[in-house]
Amino acid sequence: MYKLKIKKLFMLALTGVILLSANTLFSQSQKATTFTSTITINGTSNLHDWNTKVEQIKGEFIVSGSNVIQTLNVQFPVQNIKSGDRLMDKKTYETLNSSKNPTIAFTLTEPSTAIIGNNNDIQVTLTGNLTVAGVTKKVSFKSIGTKTTNGYQVSGTVPLKLSDFSMKAPTALLGMLKTGDAVTIKIEVNVPEQNLVAIY
Repeated sequence: MYKLKIKKLFMLALTGVILLSANTLFSQSQKATTFTSTITINGTSNLHDWNTKVEQIKGEFIVSGSNVIQTLNVQFPVQNIKSGDRLMDKKTYETLNSSKNPTIAFTLTEPSTAIIGNNNDIQVTLTGNLTVAGVTKKVSFKSIGTKTTNGYQVSGTVPLKLSDFSMKAPTALLGMLKTGDAVTIKIEVNVPEQNLVAIY
């Protein structure tokens, strides 16, 4: 009888450990400080539409086991913005006052639950602080993507006005070329599975 009780207690303890371990495994968060990201800035002018891209980006991404994006920080130097046109790049840096405000950054301020569909499609609304030209504004935008065995891919578009960030739309060619006040920023984030590290 005594041996039977010991055996039952051992089995109960072992079951508890297994359940606790499984719960920890599936609820633990994962963190990545290395991921690929591309930001495209699109705008208009009285002559033609224009766009610039940024590819050298730093940041941090943390997602919980329940698919809650807890942290998303993205930042990059203004002078990493490239259009392929040196005059346009110069005007961009002047507009952003890059000598005083060398960095553009987005910081998630509200944890966001990613809704994952049957095909591993992701829908999530991201809300955070966007800092441009030294001015910080709260923005909220919907993002879509996929979750696969290779990691997470998420993209979204943020519409904004230069004037909202105390910037004046640049001109060129002695004022003949005038850019519009409205621009859109498209953010694409790709977090490979191998870059996700479990945190406890």
